[in-house]
Amino acid sequence: MFKSESKTVKGYKDLDIPFTMLSKESSSKNLAIILPGMGYTSQAPLLHYSTGVFINKSFDVLHVNYQYTNKAYDGFHDISEVIKADVKNVIDFVLTNKTYKNFYLIGKSIGTIAMSSELTRETFKNAKAIWLTPLIQREDVLHAMVTSENKGLSIMGDKDPCYSEERYVKVAANSNITSKLIPNVNHSLEYVENAVESINILKNVINDIEQF
Repeated sequence: MFKSESKTVKGYKDLDIPFTMLSKESSSKNLAIILPGMGYTSQAPLLHYSTGVFINKSFDVLHVNYQYTNKAYDGFHDISEVIKADVKNVIDFVLTNKTYKNFYLIGKSIGTIAMSSELTRETFKNAKAIWLTPLIQREDVLHAMVTSENKGLSIMGDKDPCYSEERYVKVAANSNITSKLIPNVNHSLEYVENAVESINILKNVINDIEQF
């Protein structure tokens, strides 16, 4: 069993940012931070099972549950500055209240924008980074991955609209990151018309995360 506690902190433009802390034991010195996608929440398969992996390893798990599909964000043209500020505020709050020694950052899609920024923290110098469908079409994410000194795992599909062979090769050249490209899967790491095989992909990805 594990306990779950949900709170909010003030984020960009003073809007509330919900987050949830899950923990198996109060004395854990290990924290996994999950940064979901725009519509791909922490409850979606990749992140739900990733949470289970870390809970089973007695990590505390932080879900940053930003809600950028909310109408409150309609007027914001560049969500990248918003997500960086919001994630920073949540992590600042969490790290003010408890000290950890070991960190994993797991970002999915737009979560990799915040992850690119957060990995510049001295606190995360030795953190492990899991990049799920990273937005390598963006210069900030690409630069963060190409120059990253953090041990990393990157997984994406070649049918992902964010995929670019030229940019993927640059990421794969970074020996600190294990890069995996899955043929014929989309931005959700799924086959469009094959649910059973999509489940097999999910199983393989979660196994990779567990072994990382």
